[in-house]
Amino acid sequence: MKKLLLMFTIASSCLVAVQTSAQVSAPPTPATLGPADAEYKAARDRIAADSKAAKAQCDAMKDNAKDVCIEEAKGKDKMAKAELDQQRKPSDSNARKVAEARVEAAYNVAKEKCDAHKGDAKAACVKQAKAEEAKEKAEIKAVKK
Repeated sequence: MKKLLLMFTIASSCLVAVQTSAQVSAPPTPATLGPADAEYKAARDRIAADSKAAKAQCDAMKDNAKDVCIEEAKGKDKMAKAELDQQRKPSDSNARKVAEARVEAAYNVAKEKCDAHKGDAKAACVKQAKAEEAKEKAEIKAVKK
């Protein structure tokens, strides 16, 4: 009888432990998220919706204008996400990521705009875009030190 009672006790405590660990490791639901987490998720969703809308506007365009529009939308999306992370957790690292996102977006848009040119004009345009990107990145690194 004691063995049966002991085995029953062990089995029930194992069951309770498994249920408790399952409850602890469950992903957070909107009801269990804190207000800051819920606001952050809402902001991320808003950024995604804005990005989708901006890309949808680009569909009406053609050729290089469409490519430039898409690059602008991607850049705005990346910058908005970086700025949101900086607002959520302000730090030098996140501030640098915001600056880097701006530089990268500007470079990608400038490079796409260069596709409208031909030959030497295109090469000069790309060279100018790369020079501006390098200058901006150097400024970011200088601030870092």
